Order: sequence, then C-alpha cells, then structure tokens
Amino acid sequence: MGTAAASTNLAHGFPAPGPQDPTGQKVMENVFFLSHAQWKAAREEGTYDLVIIGSGICGLAVASRALARHPHCRILMIERGTFFLPEHFQNLPTPFVNTLGGLSETFPWSLSATTALGLAGGYIRWQHGMVPFFGGRSTLWSAWCPRPTEDEMSGWPAQTIAAAKANFDAAEGLLHVQKADAVDADRTSAELSHVASVRPIYGALQEIIQTRLLDAPATVKGIYRTEAAPLASDAKSVDGIDFQKFAAPAEILELQLQQSQKAKNQTGAPFHIMTDCTVERILQQDGRAIGLDTSRGTLSLGNAKLVLATGTLPPTTLVQNAFPDNPAGERFTAHFVSAITARVPRADLDPEGTFSDLQIGACYIGGTAGNFEQQYHIQLSCLSDKFPEKNAGTALRYMPDVVATASMTQLKSSQDHVVFVCAVLGELDFRNPQNGFRANPCDDNPTTNSLLQVVETGRDAETWDAMDQATFGVLEDVLSPLGAHRVEYWHGTPDEGTWTSDRPTEAERRVDGMVHEGSTLHIGDDETAPVGLDYKLQGADNVYITGGALWPQGGSWNPTMTMVALAFDLADNLVPKTQG
Repeated sequence: MGTAAASTNLAHGFPAPGPQDPTGQKVMENVFFLSHAQWKAAREEGTYDLVIIGSGICGLAVASRALARHPHCRILMIERGTFFLPEHFQNLPTPFVNTLGGLSETFPWSLSATTALGLAGGYIRWQHGMVPFFGGRSTLWSAWCPRPTEDEMSGWPAQTIAAAKANFDAAEGLLHVQKADAVDADRTSAELSHVASVRPIYGALQEIIQTRLLDAPATVKGIYRTEAAPLASDAKSVDGIDFQKFAAPAEILELQLQQSQKAKNQTGAPFHIMTDCTVERILQQDGRAIGLDTSRGTLSLGNAKLVLATGTLPPTTLVQNAFPDNPAGERFTAHFVSAITARVPRADLDPEGTFSDLQIGACYIGGTAGNFEQQYHIQLSCLSDKFPEKNAGTALRYMPDVVATASMTQLKSSQDHVVFVCAVLGELDFRNPQNGFRANPCDDNPTTNSLLQVVETGRDAETWDAMDQATFGVLEDVLSPLGAHRVEYWHGTPDEGTWTSDRPTEAERRVDGMVHEGSTLHIGDDETAPVGLDYKLQGADNVYITGGALWPQGGSWNPTMTMVALAFDLADNLVPKTQG
C-alpha cells in the first residue's frame, strides 16, 4: 500500500516538498471519488447508463443491484455533500453523538408561516431535514426495519405491493437486519454471563418484555401487532461484530473498489462517484432529461437514465422546476411523533434479581385508530442499567434508537428501575388538501424554491390521541406487572426534570417536528399520480424516482427497508441481467 501521494517525477519531497494542504475530502478523491480533472473528463467525454443523484441507502441499493445484474453497467453517482462520517455515528467513539442535529442537518425548502407559527393550531411546526454529506441520513438513522403487512400498505397499487414483498428478503440482506431477540440468542449461559460483563445484552429483559407484549392486542385498544424490533444491525457475517448499525458509506466505497478492480480486469465498468457537487436543475427538452446543471458545471446525460435518490423533498423540487406540468408535491404525508419516557421498579420485572448490570430490550408495536388509514406504531426501547456512568459508552452503541434514548440524568435516578423510552409515530393524513410541498415563487434558488405546509386535521388529532392512549395502556396495563400505580413518567427536559406518577400532558409529550416525509411523488396507475408503476416520472422519458416520495399513503412503519426493496425492483426494471 502506498504511503505517499506522489508522481513519478515528484516523489517523497524530491526535488522539492510536495503539497502541504491535504484534506479529508482530497484524500477521498484521490482514492474513491472523481477529482476535478476526472470530473472534467466525465463531463466532456463520459457516457453512462445510469446517473444516480444521491449517495444514501436508496442510491446504494440501485447501484448495487444494477452492478450485480450487469457488471459492465456504467454508473455515475452524484452527491451534493462532502465526506463526513465513515460509519453510523453510534458505531464511532462516544463524542460523535454530538454530530446529531445542528449543522449535520439542512432544510432545502421554506416552511409556510401557517405551519412554522402555528397559525392553524396543533403541535406540528417543522419537518426534519436532510443530512448533506456522503451517505446521507444513513449515518444518523435509527435503523428500525419492520416489514409492512399488506393491510399496512393500504392505498398502494397491487403491483407495487407485490414488488416490495418480492424484494423484502434481499432488502433485509443489504441492510443486515436482525431481530432484537436474535442478537444474543445463540449464546450459552456461560457465554452470556461473560458477554454481560463487557457490554449490554439483549437477554432476559428482552425476553420478559417481548413475552408480556403478547397480551397487548387483547389488552390495549388499537394494538394488533407486537414483535422483537427488527434492526439494521447484524454485522456478524461481515466482520464478526454482533451489533453494528448499518450505514451506506463503507458499502458504497466497497462497491467502488470492486468495480475498479473489475475494470482493470476488463470484467466490469468503473463506478464513478462525484461528491461536493450540487445538482441545481434538470435540463429537459420535450419530456426528456438531457442534462444536469450542477455547481461544478453542466453534465450531458446522453442516453443515460436519471435516478433521483436524494430523499423525498429535494427531488420533488427538481421535478417541479423541470417538469411543471407534473402534479409533484400536491400530496404530502409524514409521521408525527410523541415521546414518552417511563419507568417501573426493576424488582417488579425481575423479582429474583437475575438481570445483569446492563440489559437492553427493543420491541415494535403496531396499532390503528380504528382502520389502516390511521396507523401508528410504538418503538419501545427498554434499559436496565445499574451503573449508568460506567456503562455510558457501550450503552450508546447498543441502544436501538438514535433519538429515543434515556438521558444520563434519567438513568442515574433510575438505577433500581427499568426505563422505557417510547418513540410513537403516527401517519399524517395525506388527503388534506392544505398540506403540500409546492413551488415557492418568492425564492429564485432552484435547489430550495419549494414551500412546505402542514396543517393538522381532526383526523390527525384522532390518530394522535389513539396512539398516545395506547402507549399509556401498554406501559400501565401490560409492562407493569404490579399495576399502573407502579409506573412513573419523566417530566421536563432530558437533562433536568422529575419522575412522577402523572402522565405527561399533550404539550409535554407531543413533538413539534415530523419525520419520514413522503407522498410528494407518489406512485400510481392514473394521471393524478406523479410517478407510474414503472417508477418513471409522468411526462418524462428517462427520469425515475426511488425513496419515500413514492409512498401513496404513509402508513406508520419505518420506511427504509421498503424503500430498498422498491429500489431493487427499479434497478431490475432499468438494467437487463447478463448471463454468466
């Protein structure tokens, strides 16, 4: 392996010192990404079969499936951001937790005053943004990957449901999905005892909580489904690590290296990646995308198929500017959130005192407010931590959720308790005509000139009320063996507050920011759908959509695994499979 960036005639400080201003981005360009000179050649001379905008999980899924089908497929991936994190932040040293939020999230749209100022009432004020770096949100996601049932895909075209179901196994394989009760399931008692001395285990607590939740559908109104949390965290087959959250950067770089080697061996085409390059506008003539205006010059598309894989809202802006007759952005959905933290005495769940010092559990709980057009789910994380300060680093790595985690203040005051952290997600009514992501004539920047508006309806209030009440029911009637009076709730900020038996008020538990936006480019078989059943943008010859924008209805289930399943189906449609 070379240890110096050098050329034949200018090497190792001879005859003069070499460049003295290396950066992380320059190093990555030297090894993996297109340099300025290579980008110039790609623009002036390159020809591609697929141009993928976005380097997140969906972009990875399309590229990996396309190259598996046809190693000579010529692919260019364009990413607006630079290289930031090589891995999911939970897999990195503890200080990286501080990268969550702040400048790691950007909002390429404007919010309407109605939403931002709450002029129509309700709790929702904003929508979580994009992560503008290589790998996108995959470095900062919670990694929950439930399989939606056919009932939960209410409102979806039958063909799309079938395509998703046909690719679920492969999607779970790419994301390394494992159930929480499988993390330590193959260990003997002796091994578990040893493992418990060095890291958290998904053991007795997981089993107790999972077993108690079997009664939830019969006990709590609206609940119909419970299971051990499916998490994108199984790296045992990759590098022997028992719990490692999935992120796209390493997978994309590995794919790039594989294709580079195949290109040298003439068994495949190189996989080109351009970072720090913002696509500002799609150039189109007569319904065909012919080029891309970027922050680094214009790219001619030639005969390439263009895949928009940059989340939900940024591609909608690109479509609105390039194809104004397409009904993009007229429909919008997302998940509104309640955050509820509770605890019960550990002895109630572990009367024999068998729990090890640090035990974790995670379960997925599905419910409806009466029908599958008003879905919600509870992401339940459980923690029994006798020595929270000592265990802080390992607990962070193994916690099942990114945001819904117990704080050090909560844990230090609960060393004799099991703490339950509930992230409760409900689907926003996509039928509300007041909601939308529409062109903003007050902004002349083609990458941000869209306006997002969300107004809560009575239907949303019904769903939100139902999911909150179901969460209290699960905590008090199912998870507390000695009854509701043993449950205490946290009131205050994560770092300052108190435990009381009073349930948190609506204002305390309801979060003002939404997640999992969708439906702006929903898929369908009629002219009102912006995207056809073949994932092609209506009114365009060579533009294809992947990701949550395709969702006809939001449901409540976490969308990433289904996104990958449909991204695989898209690649199958675009790239013929070669023999041998």
